[in-house]
Amino acid sequence: MEDIQFILDSAKESMDSAIKHLEKQLVNIRAGKASPAMLGSVMVDYYGSQTPLSQVANVNTPDGRTITVQPWEKNMLQEIERGIMHANLGFNPMNNGDTIIINVPPLTEERRINLAKQAKAETEDAKVSIRSARKDANTDIKNLEDTSEDLQKNAETDIQKMTDKYVMKIDSIFEVKEKEIMTV
Repeated sequence: MEDIQFILDSAKESMDSAIKHLEKQLVNIRAGKASPAMLGSVMVDYYGSQTPLSQVANVNTPDGRTITVQPWEKNMLQEIERGIMHANLGFNPMNNGDTIIINVPPLTEERRINLAKQAKAETEDAKVSIRSARKDANTDIKNLEDTSEDLQKNAETDIQKMTDKYVMKIDSIFEVKEKEIMTV
C-alpha cells in the first residue's frame, strides 16, 4: 500500500515541477508591459567572465513601457549595453551616463499572435510532461507484484484524476497568459 502512495507522491511531484517549469517559461514570453524578467537572459562580461545582468546591476520598471538598468559599478555601463545588444531581444538601450534606459515598444498584432502561439507551444510541452508522469506512474503500478488488481485500478483512477486536474490547471494558466498577451 505504501508503494502505491510513493508512486502517487512521485507522480504529483513530477506534475508540480511541470507546472513550475511552464510558469517560468511563460514569464520569459513578453506580454504588453515591461518587466525585469525580459532581461533575464542577458549575460554581461564582468572582468572576463560571463555573468547574469541581475548580478551586476539593479533592473527596475518605473512604468509599463520603460526598463532601467542601474549598474553597481559605473564602468560596467558599456558592457551592460553590449550584453543587451548581444542578447538580441530587439531592444535599443540608451545610456545617460548613470543608468541604461530601455523603451519597450508596444507589440504589433502580428507579434501578439506569434507570442500567443509560443505560449501555446510551452503549454503543450507541459501537458506532455504531465502525461509522461502519468504513464510512468501507471507503469510502476502495473509492475507492483504484491498488490491486488482492485488496488492497482484504484491507483490508476487516482492518477487519472490527478492528471486531469493538472491539465485543467495548465489550461487556466495559458488562458491568463493569452489574455495578457492579447490585451493592447
